[in-house]
Amino acid sequence: MSQIAKTFRKMRETLITAGAISGLFLAVLAITSCQQAPSAQESPVDRGDDKMATDRIKEGDTLYEGRADMAKARVAVAALRQAQLADYGNYEAAWKLSRACFYVGDHTDSDAERDDMFREGTEAGKAAVKLQPDKPEGHFWLGANYGGAASNSTLASLSSVQDIRGEMEAVIKLDENYQGASAYLGLGRLYLQAPKVLGGDTGKAIDSLQKGLKLSPNNSLMRYYLAEAYADSNRDSEAKKELETLAKSTPDPAHMPEHQDALAKAKKLESKLPPS
Repeated sequence: MSQIAKTFRKMRETLITAGAISGLFLAVLAITSCQQAPSAQESPVDRGDDKMATDRIKEGDTLYEGRADMAKARVAVAALRQAQLADYGNYEAAWKLSRACFYVGDHTDSDAERDDMFREGTEAGKAAVKLQPDKPEGHFWLGANYGGAASNSTLASLSSVQDIRGEMEAVIKLDENYQGASAYLGLGRLYLQAPKVLGGDTGKAIDSLQKGLKLSPNNSLMRYYLAEAYADSNRDSEAKKELETLAKSTPDPAHMPEHQDALAKAKKLESKLPPS
């Protein structure tokens, strides 16, 4: 091969190599650019669907108002469950789901549904407390679901008693007037229903319920359970007086289902008390 031909061949190989390197550099640059510049349509963080959560909460509120109809109460649970799924960071969705689950669990005739509702209500309550530990709603409905589940097993566990008491005491520290001072109702029921070996104490039940009624005289369930506590202490005349006051009371329209529950319980208790 002539010297000129060898020179041209070497030049061509050099150009091919340089072109390959240049092409590789451009390809790497393009890939790097794609990785560093996300599409404007993509969001780096999933913040949940606020609108869907808000819509489902609104729907759940409307259904919960009609909770005396168990069909509506169950659909309220479904709507609020969807709200929480849409936005796990939504405090309102979490505590309202816990509240709706408690209502269904407390009123259903199905043992399986009762267990499921109190379990779901407990998890929603825990989520609410984690999101907003300094607000009373999550603590109250978490404690209520603890209580519902524990009542199903006759408050057989010391840990259950401690959990319920801890949540209700947290509510009292944050806002003792929340839900018509019902944290005192929660404590009263706990002391009334727990075995003595686990902290049950009718005297403490009466003290808690009396404190609650001073703050919220129209709390129908509070008054009924005070009557029950008096009856358990053989203070029949005081029990009857509370039942008479309950029968004449004007309930809060927002809590009419709970008032009707209290009246139904009062009728059963009255039939067990000795005649005057």
